[in-house]
Amino acid sequence: MIYSIEFRPVVLKSLKKFPRKDLVKIKKKIENLGTNLPDPNTTKMKGDNPFHRVRSGDYRIIYEIHDERVIILIVKVGHRKDIYRRLPV
Repeated sequence: MIYSIEFRPVVLKSLKKFPRKDLVKIKKKIENLGTNLPDPNTTKMKGDNPFHRVRSGDYRIIYEIHDERVIILIVKVGHRKDIYRRLPV
C-alpha cells in the first residue's frame, strides 16, 4: 500500500534550516516512507503516544501513521540530541 505524505507547517519551516547535504538524505528517507513503510512494531516510540521514528544519519523523523486515510503525517524532524523534547500532543 502506498501512503501519501503530509507535513505539519512547523516541519516545513524547520526543514529550511538544515544543511543541504543532510536535507537531501532526509527528503529521500521521507519519500521512502510512503512506499516502504518500516514495521510499525519496531518504529513505535515508547509511551502512550501515536508516534513512530526513523533515523536519517544524526537526524530523526517523527511521524504518525493514519491507516484509515492512508496518510503518513510528519510531525517533527530534528537532530537526535533534542528531537524528543517537546513532542506535539
